[in-house]
Amino acid sequence: MRILVVGAGALGGYFGGRLIQAGRDVTFLVRAGRAEELKRSGLVIKSTYGNATLRDVPTVLADGIREPYDLVLLSCKAYNLDDAIESFAPAVGPSTMILPVLNGMSHIDALKAKFGDANVLGGLAFIAATLNRDREVEHLNESHSITYGELAGGMSDRVREIERTFDGANFISQAVDNIGQRMWDKWTFLATLATSTCVTRASLGDILKTPDGKRLIDGLYGECLAVAQHNGFPISEAVQARDRGVLLKEGSPLTASMLRDIENRSKIEADHIVGDLIARGAPAQQAASSLSLLRVAYTHLKAYEAREARAS
Repeated sequence: MRILVVGAGALGGYFGGRLIQAGRDVTFLVRAGRAEELKRSGLVIKSTYGNATLRDVPTVLADGIREPYDLVLLSCKAYNLDDAIESFAPAVGPSTMILPVLNGMSHIDALKAKFGDANVLGGLAFIAATLNRDREVEHLNESHSITYGELAGGMSDRVREIERTFDGANFISQAVDNIGQRMWDKWTFLATLATSTCVTRASLGDILKTPDGKRLIDGLYGECLAVAQHNGFPISEAVQARDRGVLLKEGSPLTASMLRDIENRSKIEADHIVGDLIARGAPAQQAASSLSLLRVAYTHLKAYEAREARAS
């Protein structure tokens, strides 16, 4: 299977690098500057699961793609999605599988609109990683998994083919028959984590030390659950119990990556993670007269974006 990994940043670099270590046919679609970095220093991965320096990793620029790939692994930020789509479009043929591991669901709509339903799979990644100052992929936690499947549900031969290709690489790979539900499960948790920690500029543990911290987190999570329910993806009691165990854990240092982006005065995925969730809510949740907790948090995030745009 010929795999094109879009970008060689934190996620793409980690999973693509692990696939190369396992002997898979992987090429990174990168910009000229990143191609030069990889040529000069190699692809460096620092992780508790093993460090690696991969030399002479295959790269291609957007204008150098000459034929379709079998699989496109897409892990860009949501605000870079349009540019990413244009860059890898020449790599997509009739049988190419596009596996995005972005959060939320709006990217699925954009990919289907460009390439058609048949080419697009569902997917999600669980990993905390960053490209550090030395342009190395630095793995920050113990999770390193990709989950994927057919958006229509069920199991297919092509998903099994991905499973066979990923098997043996140094990360957890899971093919599932309900990827849509898994994506909504993650979205509701992530949106709660992002809104609660961003609006307070604090970790979960610090929020829970305040008089109304638990009510805030519970309220945000409840609103997210209602949106999932409205869209036909009710979150199971077991998943809710798991999520609340994390969200309401006293002393937890956990924050969302979106908060770290705000603290670094970087771009954030406010529209993709929070705005789109609100837009998919029931009419009562979308009513202008309903200033929900999610809407308050979204206003906070959009005000941050407006301030940064003015400052720049």
